[in-house]
Amino acid sequence: MSFEDINFPVYRKYKNGLSYFKIMSPVLFEEVQVIGSRRVVHVTEAKLFPEKTFVHDLIYKYSEMAEEISAHEFENAKA
Repeated sequence: MSFEDINFPVYRKYKNGLSYFKIMSPVLFEEVQVIGSRRVVHVTEAKLFPEKTFVHDLIYKYSEMAEEISAHEFENAKA
């Protein structure tokens, strides 16, 4: 499976519920970190190999660390 087969955006969250991800392309993602009652939003452009590998793993090899979520769940976490 290649990135061309993916309908972006793709949404994931860590199983512990402390980070939510909106993956917009193979090299761009938004992360919402839950820190206590606060939410911190980061937008990352994957330029380095480890960042690109992280995005790849969130899309294809996420089952041990994360789960699929809906756009609605991501937006609720962001609010």
